[in-house]
Amino acid sequence: MSNALALAAVTAVFKDLLETGLVEQHVTATIGTQCVVSALSPDMVPLDGERAVPRLNVFLYRVTPNTVQISADLPSRSVNGNPVTSRPLALDLHYLLTAYGTAELEAEVLLGYGLQRLHQHPVLTRATIRSSLTRAPVLGAVLPPVYQALQRANLAEQIELIKITPYEMTVDDMSRLWSALQTRYRPTVAFRASAEGIEATQLKLLRIDLSAVASQYI
Repeated sequence: MSNALALAAVTAVFKDLLETGLVEQHVTATIGTQCVVSALSPDMVPLDGERAVPRLNVFLYRVTPNTVQISADLPSRSVNGNPVTSRPLALDLHYLLTAYGTAELEAEVLLGYGLQRLHQHPVLTRATIRSSLTRAPVLGAVLPPVYQALQRANLAEQIELIKITPYEMTVDDMSRLWSALQTRYRPTVAFRASAEGIEATQLKLLRIDLSAVASQYI
């Protein structure tokens, strides 16, 4: 069963999946400059100056109840065989996956590779989750405390796997969302995952609706 660190753990796994994909596909060589993957609120992403670099950004912008999972019957035991005694809190997690570029076509290249990566990995396996959350830091670096804590999230021990599916938003919804974020609009893609539960002080994720928003420049 996952614990209360599960929400952050899902974002971290999603971020790591994209980072690994950019490295495997040699995207830095493709666009001719260094690119990054971040998990920031869009209003915190540098758009100008030396800190502005090509990037994919993952942002959890909304968490909603998953009525299907709430009404579903619980299994009697967890993936580890432990008894399940109370109903978990079923959630949908909605993410923005946004591409930023500092020159022509960089954002489109990054968004294309990001979409390809998600299409190739519609389900985050337990092996993927464990690899992402236990990854060793780069030589000489130290993992920030929050990433060290996520190793205790138990996300890979949940009953169901995390499934990523496309999610559509209307132009009006996108415009309202970006207006609320009070930052400049950038190409974004919508994906959904699905999540479960809180049992007392425990948070269980079943599936996670990772939502991002398909968009264009304005």
